[in-house]
Amino acid sequence: MESQDQASGDGDRIIVGVDGSASSKEALKWAVRQARLTGTRVLAVAAWEIPTSFGWVPPYPSDYDPAEDAKSMLESTVGEVLGPDPDVDFSTLVLEGKASPVLTELSRSASLVVVGSRGHGEFAGMLLGSVSEWLTAHAHCPVLVVRH
Repeated sequence: MESQDQASGDGDRIIVGVDGSASSKEALKWAVRQARLTGTRVLAVAAWEIPTSFGWVPPYPSDYDPAEDAKSMLESTVGEVLGPDPDVDFSTLVLEGKASPVLTELSRSASLVVVGSRGHGEFAGMLLGSVSEWLTAHAHCPVLVVRH
């Protein structure tokens, strides 16, 4: 697994949003299976932001590092789901920002974006999550929403 620092690409890759949830793990599995079938590269992306409340940032412990937390979550999730050798051209990327606009921008250089749907309960579970809903309306390529 190779880590990628820049969001470059020629459209011949699958972008998969990873947040550590069960549905994002299913999305990661699906993206890798699709990449194996099509010979496409996979870029697993984790987005992070410092939580704010009404415009102010609450005090955090001095060792609080959301970028490092996101990187650790991504590496842990990828390791859990795919093991040490995913057998596809695979890289990871951690970016600061809200997941919706981060993935939308990356979709400009992708053939497909894959995300999980985080429904809650029987009725609400039929609905899309906010990131998947946003992407289906704003992405620059096809979007696949994987339900857990």
